[in-house]
Amino acid sequence: MAGHSKWKQIKNKKAVTDSRRAASWTKVIREITIAAKQGGGDPGGNPRLRTAVDAARAVNMPGENIERAIKKGTGELEGQTLEEVSYEGYGPGGAAVIIEATTDNANRTVAEVRHAFSRNGGNLGATNSVAWMFDRKGQIWLDAERYPEDSTLEAALEVGAEDFARDGEQYLITTTPPTFHAVKDALKAKKFDIASAEIAMVPKNTVKIEGKQAEQMLKLMEALEDLDDVSKVFSNFDIDASAMAEASA
Repeated sequence: MAGHSKWKQIKNKKAVTDSRRAASWTKVIREITIAAKQGGGDPGGNPRLRTAVDAARAVNMPGENIERAIKKGTGELEGQTLEEVSYEGYGPGGAAVIIEATTDNANRTVAEVRHAFSRNGGNLGATNSVAWMFDRKGQIWLDAERYPEDSTLEAALEVGAEDFARDGEQYLITTTPPTFHAVKDALKAKKFDIASAEIAMVPKNTVKIEGKQAEQMLKLMEALEDLDDVSKVFSNFDIDASAMAEASA
């Protein structure tokens, strides 16, 4: 399993402070707004908006906040002019990194991203310098302690999953982007509780990183994810799970 997936699991288990929750809300609101702007304000007919609304509910965002963000996207309410930008680069040990961001000032965002790379042993690269190393996939996580593996695998494949794997305490169900919502809804209909779900950039291969470089890589991930404009960060690093847990404690 790619190190980024392990990192995501560790981050999800950490206690969420008020400041972290506020930052999470800001990122989700921006995603809702731009999804509504691009595909309309009806989650039923806009898969991206539906994913964003699900993410908002997962962090306990009030319904009025969600509705206001949608209306800003559709133009019913005045709001910031937002655009999507993405950046690619290399972290310590040669790990590939993809950053997805939503911003009202691209010059500010690229400067902040470049600064995070330079302070943590990485380098910002050119467009398409690492994107070819990843595939866009749907990822659905379930608590492996709650469900038998054989029956969960059977259920996942039955509803159209592309792949199924166990990683420690969780199952990872992989889908194509177009079938993501259908598979997720079908699993919910079968009474599975979804731990988390997203459309992600999944690495085709991983890069093993150890020692000082592993520590720097985790600091780079933290620095990038803490930027207000950054919505998602993906990487192909692989770090020993125990070392990662210790470094991120």
